Amino acid sequence: MIGLELRRARQAAGFPPVEKADEDGLLAVGGDLSPERLLIAYANGIFPWPSKRTPLLPWFCPSPRTVLIPGRISVSRSNRKIMRRAPFTMTYDRAFPAVIAACATVPRHDGGTWITDAMVQGYIRLHELGFAHSVEAWNGDRLVGGLYGVSLGAAFFGESMFRLESEASKVALLTLLDQLAAWNFHFVDCQMMTPHVQRLGALDWEMDHFQSELERALGQETRRGPWAPTV
Repeated sequence: MIGLELRRARQAAGFPPVEKADEDGLLAVGGDLSPERLLIAYANGIFPWPSKRTPLLPWFCPSPRTVLIPGRISVSRSNRKIMRRAPFTMTYDRAFPAVIAACATVPRHDGGTWITDAMVQGYIRLHELGFAHSVEAWNGDRLVGGLYGVSLGAAFFGESMFRLESEASKVALLTLLDQLAAWNFHFVDCQMMTPHVQRLGALDWEMDHFQSELERALGQETRRGPWAPTV
């Protein structure tokens, strides 16, 4: 399985054991955003998180790790009503570059963004290789919301979302979770707990548990290439 092969290449990519991460989850700095390094990182539960505070690229592997389990989320009646009534057309992988570009413009608490130009180009390349995917919400021919992430085996690593109209990003996430449940994905990595994913029933997994579940998920075939909905 490609996910397990990538997981075993951790040392070749220069990453230390994940147990070496500090209390903030920082594991390493440096390197680049090549497709190979990004995929090896995700296969080991590691992700890049650029910062204005350092010119070097920081890589994180925090514990605990927040996850959503497709098929076992808590969706309120009001949220299901929003999904039924929302005036959006949902698509997959139709506008990945536009989605990540929009995510990069979302205001952050520090006034900047961690989605740098290098990050945009790195993930677009992953998308071209069939590992990064987007979910888009359209109102007519206008892109009004969406999200993107990386998929390996039966794991989806959520990265960022945006909305230009009310509820658009929420509908995108719920649409994705329904589809991943139908495909028997094991979990969605949310990285850290937020009020939004907490309301959906997100769980916090300690490092050992997250890593064992990740390895199990990587034992499944990767659904590579453009996605098409089946639900």
